[in-house]
Amino acid sequence: MTQPDAARGRFWFDVTPDVSKSDQKLDPPEVPQVSDVPVSTLFYGDNLDVLRKYIKDETIDLCYIDPPFNSNKNYNRIYNRIGKEDAAQAQAFVDTWTWNGLADAGYVEILGNADGRFSSQTVELIKGLQAVLKKGGLLAYLISMTLRVTEIRRALKPTGSFYLHCDQTASHYLKLVLDSIFVAQGGDFLNEIDWCYKSGGASKRHFSRKHDVIFLYVKSAEQYKFNYQQEKSYNRGMKPYHFKGVEEFKDEIGWYTMVGMKDYWNIDMVGRTSAERLGYPTQKPEKLLERIIEASSDKGDVVLDAYCGCGTTIAVAQRLGREWIGIDITYQAISLILHRLEGKPGNLAWPEIEKSIKLNGIPRDIESAQALALKKDDRVRKEFEKWAVLTYTNNRAVINEKKGADRGIDGIAYFMATRDDNAKVVLQIKSGHVTRGDIAKLRGDMTREGATLAVFITLEEPTAPMKAEAKDAGSYVHALMGRSYDVIQIVTVQEILDGRRLEIPMTLEVSKRAKTSASKSKQTSLLDEGREAANDGDEGGDD
Repeated sequence: MTQPDAARGRFWFDVTPDVSKSDQKLDPPEVPQVSDVPVSTLFYGDNLDVLRKYIKDETIDLCYIDPPFNSNKNYNRIYNRIGKEDAAQAQAFVDTWTWNGLADAGYVEILGNADGRFSSQTVELIKGLQAVLKKGGLLAYLISMTLRVTEIRRALKPTGSFYLHCDQTASHYLKLVLDSIFVAQGGDFLNEIDWCYKSGGASKRHFSRKHDVIFLYVKSAEQYKFNYQQEKSYNRGMKPYHFKGVEEFKDEIGWYTMVGMKDYWNIDMVGRTSAERLGYPTQKPEKLLERIIEASSDKGDVVLDAYCGCGTTIAVAQRLGREWIGIDITYQAISLILHRLEGKPGNLAWPEIEKSIKLNGIPRDIESAQALALKKDDRVRKEFEKWAVLTYTNNRAVINEKKGADRGIDGIAYFMATRDDNAKVVLQIKSGHVTRGDIAKLRGDMTREGATLAVFITLEEPTAPMKAEAKDAGSYVHALMGRSYDVIQIVTVQEILDGRRLEIPMTLEVSKRAKTSASKSKQTSLLDEGREAANDGDEGGDD
């Protein structure tokens, strides 16, 4: 007997981001005019702003989201019985989900329902949850999700489907929210899918928690799209049944039939040895997204991921011939997605793919760069540093996430020093006032870090004493290139916006394994080619 063939999809592409607006608002946010968006676009910014400003009604075939709430070590515990954090009760959020001006503005917007965007069931649900949960982190999270899922439902086509990926910590609350948004307006709940996996760690105080929850809702109970999926069902004893009219197959395990796919999926996580592994903490396996995309969309359909993270949804949608829209609020995620789409070193298709990339929401002029750099919220301001480091190094640097002990080093990159070895470049970003003392300090940081070169990126124009201090650091002669480089290079944000990029030929792999793999790594182009790539990437984008 033969085995059924697996589905195959075509490979194609395009990309675009938008920076979040105010950090804190006490009034409900204004709803900007929705504009046309080219599909296959990557947005950088707050997904609520992007959804309201750019995504038109009934333009999305499938939306999958995996919002940043989990019960792992990256998040605090939270359950709110009396309005304050109760760490002894249950799992919760970092300060992203504290009750603040944004949460209060969202609460006021939902209860006021001035433009009628929320169903009466949603309004009453949030009002009731406030009475039970009080104003704390969990309610702030549920309000955030209510605002965004409401916009996602608006953007879905009548045949559209919505998948929400979560864990068991808040799934019971989220299902109430989804029921009030979808079912109350003619949609339907189809499945609670359990994604089962193996992972390390097991408690002796309860059953091991080894599954995530994925809710599947559709916008219309009458006309949704679903492509029937099948899976193997092995015969008892692995022997043929010989049932009349039943086709049977055999593989290395034994005899099986093909049956309708169930709602519990055994799919391996992205483990430490997985070829897919990017080092992103919440990375999902491509097989999981393949199953979702193939079930609820066709080739040419538009897939939306409003929390696209490391870009698994985007990569799979592209490979399966779907158009796509991705949104993420961190530039580090945007950089990782671009790096992922580039693929392996030597990818001949990448130059043409890169030309089609459109980025929306990243700084395009000095005013927008200053706006990002001078945000009051330190978490948002950090995005300016990430943008500067990753853009200047063509997405080849490693961001320094350490707090307190970083001593001014914002990023690290590696370059080919010889054919068999590499060396380190440290990068420092300053958005405030700069002086000669900053360059002198950077010289000391270089020594401590064992770096060969340093880059000082400044929003302000450097002073003459700063330039002199940098020149005093001397020059470095590159053996492969046969030319010298300043040991300390001062680069302005305006120069980055104009297309300047790191001149040194760099290794394509800049992870912790860079030193051991440097001799096998490819090299990037020099300054002129880097400027061409930057200009190509900007072509056709919106601010």
